[in-house]
This record gives sequence, C-alpha cells and structure tokens, in this order.
Amino acid sequence: MKPVPAGDLSSAKAQPLGVRSLSMALRAEIEKMILHGGMPMGERLNENYFAEKFQVSRGPVREAFRALVEAGLVEFVPNRGVFVRQVSLDQAIAAYEVRAALFSMAGRLAARRRRKEEIIRLRGLVHDMDEAIEKRGGEGYYQLNLDLHATVMEAARNERLAATYQGLVKELHLFRAKNLDRMDHARVSNIEHAAMVEAIVDGDEVRAYETHFDHVMNARERVIEAYEDIA
Repeated sequence: MKPVPAGDLSSAKAQPLGVRSLSMALRAEIEKMILHGGMPMGERLNENYFAEKFQVSRGPVREAFRALVEAGLVEFVPNRGVFVRQVSLDQAIAAYEVRAALFSMAGRLAARRRRKEEIIRLRGLVHDMDEAIEKRGGEGYYQLNLDLHATVMEAARNERLAATYQGLVKELHLFRAKNLDRMDHARVSNIEHAAMVEAIVDGDEVRAYETHFDHVMNARERVIEAYEDIA
C-alpha cells in the first residue's frame, strides 16, 4: 500500500444522502479490517487504495475516514494523512479502568433485567469458550469472548451505557491487536466469565457488579503482563 496524500478531512463538505450511505458502508468495512488486525497501529490509510479496492470515488472514502476519526480508531495528521490510531500502554490502562466501571454497572443491571434466552446464551458461550481453549482456537475464543460481553450489555438494556462501552472496546481492540492474547490467560478469564454469568443467573446484583468489575481489572493486569513479555 503506497502512501499518498489523503486530503484535508477537516475541510470536507457534507455529502449527499447516497454518498453518506456509501461512506457508512465503507467505514464499516475499513473498521472491520482495522479491528481484525489487518492494519496495525500507525499504518497510513491510503485513499486511492480503498477507492480502487471498493470501486468507488475518493469522496466516500474520505467521508468514511472522517467517521473513523470521530470514532477514535484513526487520526488525521495535517500535511501527512490518516493513520490507524496508536494506543499506548498508559492509554490502554486508563481505558480498562473506565471500562471496569461501565461493565460492572452492566453486570448489575443484567442481573436485574436478564431474560431466560440470555441466560441460556451466556452459559452456552462460557461452554463454547472452554472448548475453544481446549482446541487452542485463540481466534475463535476471542470472538466468543466479544459475544459474551455483548450479551451482558444487551441484558443490561441501557443503550447509552452500551454505546459508551463499545467505544472503549474498539479502542482496546487496537491495542490488543499486538498479539497480547494468550491461552493461559484465556483459561483464567473464562473461570471469571463463569462466575459473572452465574451471578447474573442468580439475580445477585452485588455479586454481579463485583465479578464484572474484577474481571475487567484482572484483564488489565493480564494485558500489562503480556505487553511486558513482548516489549
């Protein structure tokens, strides 16, 4: 991917409805590439490359870049272009601490508002993650992990909380793309998942709050350990 000028995003004009719809679709595709590790932190986004890849003009691509800047996944550097955002260890730690507060609240609300189908799904995800660990399916485990957290947020039934939480999750995706996930950590993490789920099943709001908070703060420590191992 050869670097080329990406244009001045700060001065881009509002786009017609059709272009906005296209740019939203492009934003989703580019975001997926970033979050799945297809573009590492610090990599420059090439406007021409994406226009050719998706067979579109550069306008919708530029608009998609603007949306990704607003989402905190990429950053615009004047006179240089657009880059996948780099998240430092200190920034990741801060995000984990805020995430712990939000996720513990979600756990408490989920214990109060959970439905039968969500209980079944949560228990099933814990079981599937145990199987993924035994098969050493790191990629499969990670997606199941995301699904479990998303199900907790759904059970909490608070859209404002979920939207704020999701922004932090995406930021941490960027950081964790540095191969920080380890299967020994996954085993411990899934034991914590099981405790979280059973607290929700029992409708125990206090225990749900505590287990969800502890899970994220423990994840923060595991990430620090993994980061130091590869640094």
